[in-house]
Amino acid sequence: MSDGSSFYITTPIFYVNDVPHIGHAYTEVAADVLARWHRQSGDDAWLLTGTDEHGQKILRTAVANGVTPKEWADRLVETAWKPLLGTVNIANDDFIRTTDARHEVNAAKFVQHLHDEGHIYTGEFEGFYCVGCEEYKQPGDLVAGTGDYAGQQVCAIHSKPVELLHEKNYFFRMSAFADRLLALYDENPDFIQPESARNEVVSFVKHGLTDLSISRSSFDWGIKVPWDESHVVYVWFDALLNYITAAGYGQDDEKFARLWPATHIVGKDILRFHAVIWPAMLMAAGIEVPKKVFGHGWLLVGGEKMSKSKLTGIAPSQITETFGSDAFRYYFMRAISFGQDGSFSWEDLSARYQSELANGFGNLASRVIAMVNRYCEGAIPAAGALTEADALIRATEKRATDAAAEAIDRFAIHEALASVWELVDELNGYITTQEPWALSKDPANRERLETVLNTAVRGVGTLAVLLSPVIPVATAKLWTALGGTGLVTDQRIDTAWEWTGSGRVGTLEALFPRIEAPVG
Repeated sequence: MSDGSSFYITTPIFYVNDVPHIGHAYTEVAADVLARWHRQSGDDAWLLTGTDEHGQKILRTAVANGVTPKEWADRLVETAWKPLLGTVNIANDDFIRTTDARHEVNAAKFVQHLHDEGHIYTGEFEGFYCVGCEEYKQPGDLVAGTGDYAGQQVCAIHSKPVELLHEKNYFFRMSAFADRLLALYDENPDFIQPESARNEVVSFVKHGLTDLSISRSSFDWGIKVPWDESHVVYVWFDALLNYITAAGYGQDDEKFARLWPATHIVGKDILRFHAVIWPAMLMAAGIEVPKKVFGHGWLLVGGEKMSKSKLTGIAPSQITETFGSDAFRYYFMRAISFGQDGSFSWEDLSARYQSELANGFGNLASRVIAMVNRYCEGAIPAAGALTEADALIRATEKRATDAAAEAIDRFAIHEALASVWELVDELNGYITTQEPWALSKDPANRERLETVLNTAVRGVGTLAVLLSPVIPVATAKLWTALGGTGLVTDQRIDTAWEWTGSGRVGTLEALFPRIEAPVG
């Protein structure tokens, strides 16, 4: 049972330099499902997403396209990144851009505060820089190039050569926070999840931290360093601050106190930024660290991480135009263990759509609504004496509700859905064994028929509530057909099993129609 507390959850803010693929949408959907679930649990849930628009990579691309960086960012935000949210049905509460005045002004305040407190100093740095990552690379992050890049060192993530840079920059004294970070990880083992991600970060920090270069003077597309406008703030130092500038830091103390600290959902490739650099920045500023940093795995296509440059990127619309946004959301939350790498295939998507959504859940909902209309003229009947079979369904409703909530608390979205699907399977089996179509043939079985239909309606109503954070379009239609009061999203998800059903059902078209066209 929720205590009604704040649940502020964020996605990373994504580079506008490219168009979104299903890897980006996967992160968005996971955060959205968690936010919706907490919202229906009575929490003050607030979901933030947005775009990262500064840095050398964006400047270079804009110049190559003959426009200013801001024009390039505006174009991509409006034509690609904001439309993504509609494509996969994200109910975000805010969308932050690092070019927003509210971000630029208050990020500069934060940087100035660290400087005033003695956490920033002037120094020189030389290192290998990956423009794609906007990050200086350690030797272990580089691999030998192949093909056109043979004989060169390339970034292990982007497979492109790194640049040797020598700059006079401003540095953040991050090394001073190593012991405090290790204490944080030790005292709060859940701060970084899953455990594999936590172990990686702990090992990294134990090997020692160096101070972080936080400015650039070789280009000017970024937030000006407040005390030296010949430098701009390092794009990652700038971007991480979105989580507090969007929540009111520097301009709305009441909002900030209500929302902060946040829970961050990130891809494992940017885990160190969020679990090392970010909490160290907050410690230096005297601000509470985040509640949790959850590093999910990569989506793999053909065994490789999703990448536009490697032609493995798949646009979310390629899936939703055929299967719909609900199927997209369900598939990625069910088929992949959240926190681990997972492989995408069109064949698996199509198979799960047909067996689990169309035949398993959708057909169940349609059959129950149709039988109430056929045998009870649309009126949801009252239950008579319960048999063991009826009681087992009610017990499964409670068990599935509790198990799903417990899994969500661990961010195990895939386990939550597996628990809910136990009720789907048991309801299908229940209808098969109770044979309401046979009971309807003999008036002497009327009470039993009505009890079976009442039990089925209650079960399907429980499913509508439990699945609404994942498949919001289908469950809204089902809730209306069940004669549910208000919106399904108004129902408390932690007591989904208590819904009893009353009144009349309507009609229900197939929630997940058969798809005949080949895909992939």
